[in-house]
Amino acid sequence: MNKTNLILLSILIGTFLVPVNSTMIAVGLPSIASYLNVSITDISWVVTIYLIVMAVVQPIAGKLGDLYGNKQVMQIGFIVFLISSIACAFSFNLFSLILFRSLQALGGALLTPNATAIIRFAIPTKKLSHAFGIFGLTMGLGAAIGPLLGSFLIRSFSWEAIFWVNIPFLVIGVIATWLIVPNVNDAPPNNKTLDIAGTLYLGAILTFITLFATKKELITGWTTLVLFILVALFSYQELVSKAPLIEFSMFKNIHFTTANLFIMINNFFMYSTVLFIPISLNQFSISTIGMMLFYFALSMSLSSWIGGTLANMIGKEKVISISFFLCCITALLYFTFSNESSYPFVVFALIFGGFSSGIGIASMQINSLKSVPREKVGIASGIYSTFRYLGGIMASLVVAILIGNTFFFLLLLCFSIIGLILSLGLVLKNRTNLNTKKYEVKI
Repeated sequence: MNKTNLILLSILIGTFLVPVNSTMIAVGLPSIASYLNVSITDISWVVTIYLIVMAVVQPIAGKLGDLYGNKQVMQIGFIVFLISSIACAFSFNLFSLILFRSLQALGGALLTPNATAIIRFAIPTKKLSHAFGIFGLTMGLGAAIGPLLGSFLIRSFSWEAIFWVNIPFLVIGVIATWLIVPNVNDAPPNNKTLDIAGTLYLGAILTFITLFATKKELITGWTTLVLFILVALFSYQELVSKAPLIEFSMFKNIHFTTANLFIMINNFFMYSTVLFIPISLNQFSISTIGMMLFYFALSMSLSSWIGGTLANMIGKEKVISISFFLCCITALLYFTFSNESSYPFVVFALIFGGFSSGIGIASMQINSLKSVPREKVGIASGIYSTFRYLGGIMASLVVAILIGNTFFFLLLLCFSIIGLILSLGLVLKNRTNLNTKKYEVKI
C-alpha cells in the first residue's frame, strides 16, 4: 500500500465512527431508557445533545486546527472520543450519559474538520477528488450501517456494547495517525488569538437552531426574538474582531459561498428523504422502511466515490450540476409516492435519490477547501460542516411543518433547481474564464 493510501486509511479508521455513533444509538434508546428507568422523551436528549455539540463545535475546531495544527487537534479529538466512549458505557444515570455523550460529540467535532483539512494538503492534487470520494463513501457507510450494527450489538450483548465497539478502532486510529499522518501546518500563524465572544455567540445561535429543530415546542415569540438578538450580536462581533471566528470576507469568494450553499441544499434533500419516508409510507413495516433507507444511504455512499472519480474526468462543477439535475428528477419521483406505491418502485426511487444526492459531495467539498488560503482551510472545513448540519436542521423543521402537504415536494424541487442554476453558473463562468485565457494567449 502506497503512502497516500496509508494516510487516508489512518484518518478513516477513526473518523468513520463519528457518523456511526450518530445513528447507531437510535436503536438502543428503548433499552437504555429501560436500564436507566427514564422515559423515551428524556432519553432522546442523548441524541439531541450530540447534534448540538457537533453543530456548535465544528467551526471552532477548524479554527483551532489552523492555529495549533490540524494533526494535533485531530489527535486530541481521537483521545476525547476514546475516553468518552468508555465513560458512556459506564453511565449510571441519565445526566451522566448526556454528559459523556456530549464529550463524545466534542471529540467527533474536533476530528471531522481537521481530518478534511489534512486530506486537502497531505493528498496530491491529482488524487484529491478520489480521496474525498472515498472519504464521503466511508462517512456515508458509517451512517448507513449504524442502525444495523447497533441492533446486532444490543441483540447479541447489551446496550453498552454500542460504545465498547468504538475502542479498538479508536486505539488503532490514535497510533496510526501519530505514526503515519504528516503535520500539514508546522508553522501556524503567529497570531493565536481565538474569538471567544464570537465563539460563545455562535454556540448559542446553533444551540437555539438545533433545539428548534428537535424540540418544536420551544419555538415561541420570545425565543425567536432571543435568536435574532444573538445573530445581531454575533454579526457585529465578527465585523469588529481583529481575529474573527468566521471572516465574512471569505464569502466574497464565489466558489467558497456556493460550495457551502450546495452542501446545505444537498443535506436538506438527503435528510428530508430520511425523515419523510417513515411518516409517509405507512403501508410498509418499520423493518422494511429501515432496509429501504439503508439502500438509500448505501447508494449515496457509493455514488460519492463514483463522483470523486468522475470529477477528475469532466470537472467538479459539471458533476455538481449532474447531481442537482438528478435531484430534480428524484423530487418528481417522490411526488408520486402514496399509500399504494409498490415496494420495487419505492426502492428504485430511493436508490436513484441516494445516487443523485451523493455524486456531487466530493466536488462540493473540494471547491470549498481549494477556494481559501492554506492557513484558513481548518475554519473553512468547520464552516462547511456547519452548513451541512444547517441543511439537516432545515429538513427537520420543514418535514415537521409540511409533511402530508404537496408543497413539501415542491420545495424539494425548488431547492434542487436552485442548486442546479448555481452550479450551471459556475460551469459557464469557468468556460468564460478558459476562453478568455485562450484569447489572451493568442494575442
